[in-house]
Amino acid sequence: MGGNGTGEDMGTGASGDPDAGALFQQAAVASVWYRQGRPPREVAFQDIPRILAERQGLLWVGLKEPAPELLQRLGADLGLSQRAIEEIIAPHRRPKIVEFEQLTLVVAITVEVDNLKPMFGDTQILIGKGYLLTIRRGATSTHRELRALLESSPEFLGRGSDYVASALLDLLVDRYVAALTKLEAIVEGVEQHLLLRGFRESDIRRLYRQRRDLLRIHTAIAPMVEICRRLSRVDMRNIDADSRGYFGEVADRVQRVVEFTSSLREALAFAFEASLMIGQSQQTDTTRKLAAWAAILAVPTAVAGIYGMNFAHMPELEWVYGYPAVLGVTFTICAVLYRKFKKAGWL
Repeated sequence: MGGNGTGEDMGTGASGDPDAGALFQQAAVASVWYRQGRPPREVAFQDIPRILAERQGLLWVGLKEPAPELLQRLGADLGLSQRAIEEIIAPHRRPKIVEFEQLTLVVAITVEVDNLKPMFGDTQILIGKGYLLTIRRGATSTHRELRALLESSPEFLGRGSDYVASALLDLLVDRYVAALTKLEAIVEGVEQHLLLRGFRESDIRRLYRQRRDLLRIHTAIAPMVEICRRLSRVDMRNIDADSRGYFGEVADRVQRVVEFTSSLREALAFAFEASLMIGQSQQTDTTRKLAAWAAILAVPTAVAGIYGMNFAHMPELEWVYGYPAVLGVTFTICAVLYRKFKKAGWL
């Protein structure tokens, strides 16, 4: 479902600007007017002011990577202040909420995983009386499933743009969970890898990148908790009291996602610490074995060193059983040492 009007409609903007309609056609994912008891109707760019003036139903305009010129024109048609338009045009790297007289702006950071790496974008949600404007930048996932729910549930339409905004934030939380679920599988693989094989230099670099990615996700998601709680508790012009409870539920879900992110970071830290301890234990065991064998081999080395001095007066040199006696004593001492070290667990 796209925001395409007829070719004649899309050729000119609301003030006869031929470029505005073309820019809207390029950026509009959907521009639909929802009314109870009537089928959804696609709305062309120049019809937006007239639809809003009727104050019936809900107009949802979804844009993807819109040009600043289009947002400037659309903001003027919506009656927004220049400060609000500048805020909408500006890029955002952190979640935020700004309330203007005509609308409430909510900025949410989107998180998606591609090739085992997180990708970040932002979705601006403009909540106004009778309309909802969503602007996606850097996000590939659409809002089609929520639109389908909106079209199939008549009672959904009567709750206003603020309720739809809460459902949209809830959808974004679902995608947070989906992204972290993919990363959870990676974390579990890293845990098994480190515990079974130990770590190497390349493993440490990989572990650092994964912890850094999780930290970036945590930084992007965590502010959403306070934003949703503010929407649920603070009296705002464009948020009805009946819809505040839904934002509170979204805040609880985001809080659980934040805790999930922290648990994954801790799991990587614990896996590294456990692998490091296993490596130290193996190194200590090897050191003990080397020390035990060194003590055993020191006995024949000492005997060989004594008889290698070539003293002239050594009585046992004239004794017939001197050679086998020395070998027997040496072997006996080595056997006793081996037994003691074996019993101590060093061998």
